[in-house]
Amino acid sequence: MNTPFIIAEIAQAHDGSLGMAHAYIDAVAKAGCDAIKFQTHIAEAESSVHEPFRVKFSKQDATRFDYWKRMEFTLDQWKSLKAHCDEVGIEFMSSPFSNAAVDLLEQVGVKRYKIGSGEVNNLVLLEKVAKTKKPVILSSGMSSFAELDTSVTFLKERGVSVSLMQCYTAYPTTPEQYGLNVIQELKKKYSLPVGYSDHSATIEACIAAVALGAEFIEFHVVFNKAMFGPDAKASLDFEDTTRLVKAVKNIQKALLYPIDKTKHNQFKDLKQIFEKSLAVNKPLKAGHILTFEDLETKKPKGFGILACDYEKVLGKPLKVDLNKWSFLKEKDVNFINKFETENE
Repeated sequence: MNTPFIIAEIAQAHDGSLGMAHAYIDAVAKAGCDAIKFQTHIAEAESSVHEPFRVKFSKQDATRFDYWKRMEFTLDQWKSLKAHCDEVGIEFMSSPFSNAAVDLLEQVGVKRYKIGSGEVNNLVLLEKVAKTKKPVILSSGMSSFAELDTSVTFLKERGVSVSLMQCYTAYPTTPEQYGLNVIQELKKKYSLPVGYSDHSATIEACIAAVALGAEFIEFHVVFNKAMFGPDAKASLDFEDTTRLVKAVKNIQKALLYPIDKTKHNQFKDLKQIFEKSLAVNKPLKAGHILTFEDLETKKPKGFGILACDYEKVLGKPLKVDLNKWSFLKEKDVNFINKFETENE
């Protein structure tokens, strides 16, 4: 079992600034992520002036088309970002939102394609991506099982290696929307690698997803959650990102070392210290019939009858006088009852 593949999504957090995009690459690499994912938008190819804002956040862009236009980088700029990723040892990824974006990313040189949930039903885009013969990760955020059936079958018929991501299209998502149960449902239904894409702005969902079998995770990152942009409130900052990466790796290490509860020899010495022996909680005379109210348990184990064996002393007489808090030993108790004595 390999460590989960960790993807930090920048999306439009760079706000159209190439310098900011480069700064994110260094930060993501420093945080220990495996990949950084951008989004490749070519306004004329994917949008129109009629497209509404999902969140009306921008005071400088009159339309969503204008916003996408401002987010564009040139081919050379995308290549510079890819080269920077290669230098710092993380994978460059970018989701395409048009056939033209796929053509551009092929020139940049991507290893795989991540398809956002809004494009799962876009068989034109899926056909274009399939022609590259590169692996595809489908995000299931807005998709029903019926829609996923169609898209998965479509890609597999074209010989494409497919992975799936459980996510919920809300920014930010709440615990009621995490859908962690879907991870195993996707695995059972499709027998494909499954990951988790998070928009919660917390580290808990991804940690839980890994513990529940997610093989890769994706989450939005920003330098500061107060930054400009539609995804900032649904993102992690880099302090949280570093904590998440460490936690995910620890969880995966834990999964590699299952504990066998049928064996506990490794705790022999500790059990001797922490487990207890029976004792009495008051002065008792020889002949006293022991009751539960007479008993206490004291550390360490082995100085009296085992605490777990207390029932065998109940109703039995003492052979000797015992001081308060004395350990209760086998030799102190008459385990032969009166009836047995009279008939010997």
